[in-house]
Amino acid sequence: MEGFENKDKNAIYARSLRAGRRTYFFDVRESNRSGDYYLTITESKKRFVDDSGKFVFDKHKVFLYKEDFEQFVTDLNDVVDFIKKEQPFNTADLKAEREKNREVRETANTFTDVSFDDLDK
Repeated sequence: MEGFENKDKNAIYARSLRAGRRTYFFDVRESNRSGDYYLTITESKKRFVDDSGKFVFDKHKVFLYKEDFEQFVTDLNDVVDFIKKEQPFNTADLKAEREKNREVRETANTFTDVSFDDLDK
């Protein structure tokens, strides 16, 4: 199925969007009772836990039912248009900033191979 990226057996159709430390999942599911489709939107954010030194994922989920789709999309477009009008941004600059952040993360994960054998000479 085109756009199907989720291995969840209950998902009919799925897409995901990586956005920095966040990932957004858009899953179409089928209701067990009525067989109607609905949408779940999940935000997953990677967070460092100080006590254990491990990463965890905070997840927040929104359920959107088909009777609310039209108004939801209308209101979403309205607020996005408002933000674009009030605080315009250049998508090329945004992409460049994301690329710069990616490069910084990759550089931080690299290291120089040092041979300690050279110290004895």
